Amino acid sequence: MKIHIAINGAGGRMGQRLIALASEDSVLKVVAALDAPSSPVQGRDAGEVAGVGNIGVPITPELALSIRPDCVIDFSAPAGTMAILPVCVGRQIPIVVATTGHSTAQKEEIEAAAHQTAVLFAPNMSLVVNLLFKLTKLAAEALKGKGFDAEIVERHHRFKKDSPSGTAMRFAETIQEVQGGHFVHGREGIIGERKAEEIGVHAVRGGDNVGEHTIIFTTIGETLELVHKGHNRDSYTRGALLAAKFLANRPAGRYTMNDVLGL
Repeated sequence: MKIHIAINGAGGRMGQRLIALASEDSVLKVVAALDAPSSPVQGRDAGEVAGVGNIGVPITPELALSIRPDCVIDFSAPAGTMAILPVCVGRQIPIVVATTGHSTAQKEEIEAAAHQTAVLFAPNMSLVVNLLFKLTKLAAEALKGKGFDAEIVERHHRFKKDSPSGTAMRFAETIQEVQGGHFVHGREGIIGERKAEEIGVHAVRGGDNVGEHTIIFTTIGETLELVHKGHNRDSYTRGALLAAKFLANRPAGRYTMNDVLGL
């Protein structure tokens, strides 16, 4: 029996890839495609918008009461998340939140939703990136108190709206949780020597780069770099689809990509 999913943000770049890849997956069936009321693709078939032909699912502004997906994948914008979240809470539909750029208050609301339905909220859907979170924590623990400086550099396309990326901040938070310290976002002017407790976070924007993250642990004489490079957006969409398979029909609770990976 197939897992029925709904895509929130179906008209966007990530939403279109989710629909395209889901249409090739024998386990999944897209039963709803949602986007903002102002979206220019409203009313069009989601498969045609995604370039895979008609799938019989129109893009709509709301999830119809007659449709009950096993899981919703939200890959939209913060406002899109906050529009679909109460629907999932009210109808107890599991939701994978792959959107980034939420405010602190919005993040708290997403976390609170886990009391009512299954929620998987992650700053990055890539399986390798989530493994890298684990490796970053291991490195931070092993090098704590040994004179290593920690810096993070992330690169993304010119169209990305939030900076630094949610993924970069999660790497920074992972290091902070182990080693303490505070974040420094870029440096300019005569600011003196680097302080040991700094965790540098630097954002590069340009072109069509789908995402690169480099976590640097460096000291006098040697450097360790942990690097992830996304070749295309499919690494994120495939991870989100795998997360939806995992989350479908799960009981209420807060889940992570570590659960999906079995870490």
